Amino acid sequence: MTFDKRLTPARADLAAAHLQGVVAAPRYVEGRVMQIAEPVADLRATPSPDAGLDTQLLAGETVTVYEEHEGWAWVQAARDSYVGYMSSAALRAPQNLTHRVAVRSTFIYPLANMKTPILGALPLGAEVAVAQTSGDFAQLTSGGFVFARHLKPIGRDEDDFVAVAESLIGAPYLWGGKSPAGIDCSGLVQTALFMAGRAAPRDTDMQLAGLGAPVAAAHDLSGLQRGDLIFWKGHVGVMQDAHRLLHANGHHMLVASEPLLEARARIAQNSFGAITGVRRLQLDV
Repeated sequence: MTFDKRLTPARADLAAAHLQGVVAAPRYVEGRVMQIAEPVADLRATPSPDAGLDTQLLAGETVTVYEEHEGWAWVQAARDSYVGYMSSAALRAPQNLTHRVAVRSTFIYPLANMKTPILGALPLGAEVAVAQTSGDFAQLTSGGFVFARHLKPIGRDEDDFVAVAESLIGAPYLWGGKSPAGIDCSGLVQTALFMAGRAAPRDTDMQLAGLGAPVAAAHDLSGLQRGDLIFWKGHVGVMQDAHRLLHANGHHMLVASEPLLEARARIAQNSFGAITGVRRLQLDV
């Protein structure tokens, strides 16, 4: 059998215990559950700072750690099953998370005072444990304070995933990125859907195969609706309405909104070729 190595915690020298009898390996490991402690943690295909960025994990995300060695942890993310290497320093024991960042970004302050120097910033979709709320600020169990109205209780999902994606217009494009500081095309779709309570795979080929249903006569681009996903080989965008496409892209190096027909012509000429599919989600958008 063949397995997608992006989603399969197996290497030549070890594999996850649940793969015993399925994947041949000299050693099997149960793994232990940990949580992302940093605002954003990079996940790479190999344990090297020079390795390309595959994806990112946000504060509060859960991972299963199968190995730690020389400052690197080999993990599988719970949210989308992606496997890779990340810094061990970005991990902590799991906390009981209560809230999610519901705005593009929010600062962490040492005190409940917006005039104090910030400790850092949490991106959209990061999850935190709130110890208590007093006035305008929520105190985090991990330390620091954030503006309380920038948080929503976990489980209180957004109604319109396209509006979430629209809130990221102007965010810089970053291959493998998944935060407002830098995001790629499939990361934009995944993040927006996550905020609306919908799980989504990480990469464009997985999203084309696993999200929604095909739209009839997709390639004539008639009858498109807000929320339809437009796919090329290696690229994806979301329709804001019947005519405008929103996507993180390397042409603008931003999350940008533009007429679909203009984007289609440019992409066909310069990069990803023709549209490969249109998928419609069963969501109220």
